[in-house]
Amino acid sequence: MNYNPKPTMPRSRISLLAASALLFTVLSAPSFAEPGDAAILLAQKAYTRGEPALLERQIAALQGHPLQTWAEYWALRLRLSDDDTRGVAEYLNRNPGTYLAEKLRGEWLRVLGKQGDWESFRRELPELRLPDTEVKCYAAQAGGTADRVRTVWNSGEDLPKACGALVDQLVAAGSLTVDEVWQRVRRLLEVKRVGAARVAAAYLPASEDFDSRGLESIAQKPSRYLSKLPSGFAAKRGDREVVLFAVQRHARSDPQDAAKRFSRIESRFTAEEGAYAWSHIALHAALNHQPEASAWFEKAANTTLSEDQMSWRVRAALRDGNWNAVQRAIAAMPPELAAQPDWVYWTGRALSASGHAEVARAYYLKIAGQPHFYGNLAVEELGRTVEVPARATAPSREELALAAANPAFTRALALFRVDMRIEGVREWVWSLRGMDDRALLAAAEFAHRNEIWDRAINTADRTQAQHNYSLRFVAPFSDQVRPKADELALDNGWVYGLMRQESRFVMKANSSAGAKGLMQLMPRTARWVAKKINMKNYRASNVTDMDVNVTLGTNYMKMVLESLDNHPVLASAAYNAGPSRARKWRADHDLEGAIYAETIPFSETRDYVKKVMSNAIYYNTLFEGRPQSLKKALGVVRARGQGETGVDGLP
Repeated sequence: MNYNPKPTMPRSRISLLAASALLFTVLSAPSFAEPGDAAILLAQKAYTRGEPALLERQIAALQGHPLQTWAEYWALRLRLSDDDTRGVAEYLNRNPGTYLAEKLRGEWLRVLGKQGDWESFRRELPELRLPDTEVKCYAAQAGGTADRVRTVWNSGEDLPKACGALVDQLVAAGSLTVDEVWQRVRRLLEVKRVGAARVAAAYLPASEDFDSRGLESIAQKPSRYLSKLPSGFAAKRGDREVVLFAVQRHARSDPQDAAKRFSRIESRFTAEEGAYAWSHIALHAALNHQPEASAWFEKAANTTLSEDQMSWRVRAALRDGNWNAVQRAIAAMPPELAAQPDWVYWTGRALSASGHAEVARAYYLKIAGQPHFYGNLAVEELGRTVEVPARATAPSREELALAAANPAFTRALALFRVDMRIEGVREWVWSLRGMDDRALLAAAEFAHRNEIWDRAINTADRTQAQHNYSLRFVAPFSDQVRPKADELALDNGWVYGLMRQESRFVMKANSSAGAKGLMQLMPRTARWVAKKINMKNYRASNVTDMDVNVTLGTNYMKMVLESLDNHPVLASAAYNAGPSRARKWRADHDLEGAIYAETIPFSETRDYVKKVMSNAIYYNTLFEGRPQSLKKALGVVRARGQGETGVDGLP
């Protein structure tokens, strides 16, 4: 749901026809467990349609309901969209510290900033815990310095109108450098935001101006532009930047050809401009696992690499098996990036490979025991096995009573009940702020008892010293899931590890791509598997049914596993990104499973595979009551083509 929708209808009295449509929507929904639940959905519809009269009637019907505050919030949001602030202060006083109070205060501050009511703005700002970019820019206008917008400008983020005024101040004071303007233009062009790049380029001095009229066509067909460069393409910086744009766009589809073409004209560019071009050619070569990537990264020494480029410089060296290059690439990172667990682990591996075992050990110790992929691998490099921490003392009756009495949890449960899951999750997460381990464990247990599995996981995941891994790695639906896994000879920990990552056990989970249910099956995949296993009476509408979903999902897991050398790392990648991609990402030589996972080009799939495999270790530790080995589970991914059968038939 969009939390700040603009009204799409006039604010006039709702028509009988519209009211009837809203009522039909509610009556056709599943039956509700509590009085007033139907009214909250009517209130939500009235809000999204911009109908304050109907909304006010639902508020009257919601007196005493846990979600009354939501309906009241929606009514105030409609007012604020007309710059009407009546009732806002009173609502905030009645609901201090809540998620909705935070949201409403942020909206109020934007209105105050737009109105230039700086006295009220300064009074309310300290109460806002998480100001967004727009509020921060208004804050700078209210009494800060225009220089605060520089970080936003340099990041390439969108600039709300409030921030634009600060940029104008920097330009007027001569504080925004030409290089900073070009850096923003580059970042925007890198993500194909041509219109925004033109807006940024308007801040360039006349001497730096360039013709941006053909950028859209260059973005679509960069190769054609590079084949017909105008004679004066290198006369001034603006013209050279257009060529650099074409080079980085062409590198996305053909880094080899981009390298050949740029090599012919490189002498016409400055050292920094040339390095910038090579940084993009190298990045896309690395993403395509091309062996020239590392050498091309060396050509990028005279420019500042993005975090993504720095990371792929390391991954290219890992893929090459060049541990010295791995160490150099990580050493070139800023300290805060190099301190991330992945690069700490790979630094340790590089040091160990070069004979510096004791120094490597110090790196492993920095992250060993942390509950993630790299923490588990570091534990094993130290000669230990992955274990589950001792279970904390169960929450007391008093601790559980406090969780049950938490108004935010009550609201979250009510939101889950009426299928407003996104809103419920945000209520729940906001309420966890500042909780200690005991309160978190009680909240996780409260969620578990109410079968809100994803909140049990999320809440238990937050503890720092006292833990309950049975809540972090809940295993619901055991009577339905484990027999199906056993029948197919699938590892139970792997099945649960994948399901945890796919849906957090939310049966009605729907992804933006259309995947559905516990095992997040795409319609085409579900239909294909149902046909393969001769499932009787299969209908697409039943794919979220637990038995149907788990039957199809586990059978698909078995199929991709058998088609990809019976390797769970390859099968996990295939489940997320498709078997053809999992096969394509193999090398011409054997690779450590950890290196295969680290060098998956899709960031979502790379993170997914690591988490599924780490999850599986924890689940099997809990299921079997003994330590497990992640390194053994990751194993070695054999060279391309080894153990592959029937991949082409899989969706």
